[in-house]
Amino acid sequence: MTETVVVTGALGKSGSWIVESLREEYEIVALDQTLPESTAVEGVNFQNVDLTDQGAVWETILDADPTAVVHFGNIPHEEDHAGGNVFENNIVSTFHVLEAAGRAGADVVWASSETVYGTHWPDPELPEYFPIDEAHPVAPWNGYETSKIAGEAAAERVTNAFDVSVVSIRPTWIQYPGRYQITEIREAFDVDDADRNGNFWSYIDVRDVVSMVEAALAADIEGHEILNAFGPDNFLGIDTEDAIEAGYGELPEQCELTGEESAFSTAKAESMLTGSHSIPGKEQRTKRFRTPSSSEYCPTS
Repeated sequence: MTETVVVTGALGKSGSWIVESLREEYEIVALDQTLPESTAVEGVNFQNVDLTDQGAVWETILDADPTAVVHFGNIPHEEDHAGGNVFENNIVSTFHVLEAAGRAGADVVWASSETVYGTHWPDPELPEYFPIDEAHPVAPWNGYETSKIAGEAAAERVTNAFDVSVVSIRPTWIQYPGRYQITEIREAFDVDDADRNGNFWSYIDVRDVVSMVEAALAADIEGHEILNAFGPDNFLGIDTEDAIEAGYGELPEQCELTGEESAFSTAKAESMLTGSHSIPGKEQRTKRFRTPSSSEYCPTS
């Protein structure tokens, strides 16, 4: 019998890629605030659900009786939302989804954020050390980042209360095939006149995010684990230490970066997830992924 996975934020940029890949192996219950133009997608049952509505969330997830829940249904930034609204929406929806998953006995993989490290401060500061790992202190700046810290606390709570696991993924700036926003920044970068960059020119391809979600679903995880999700290198094409020194004028005393290596460590994810599923670097992004079509359910934005 095919297992069921609930995916929230199913029409979002990342969520649509996750649904498209997971439906090859699982029956998907896809939750979003709207329905797509066509719901006739094999292996996918679309549901219009407001994730801040506890009753609707509990009913939908418990009725689905899923093996796992993949939660990507949050407001992703404060660019056009009040910070308080973003915080309230994200933490209420995350709490309801995780609580329902726990009561259904479903493991969870959900999207926290790299911004918890303080990457979006107006005047970013150097971290205590490089590469930045999951043990580094967090330093949230706004309501969005604070909602992710609160979501990780909710994840810890759910694993304490129920016999399920939760993987909190902290992805960096996600890029999409055919619309890599990092290209313009790379082409304009001048090492002699560089500004500070809070995430140290990090990125991740959405296909790598999908692979990480799949690996986390397949892995034997106990309790709550937080995992960085970053590409293997910076997107500038120069040594990472040189870029950081150009922007910040110095490096922290503890700095162990080689060449174009990412300023953020993914060693924990590689250790925990490799073997259960591949965690690809950019040279492996050939693939089997078919870009979700807007005529089916993927938004065009």
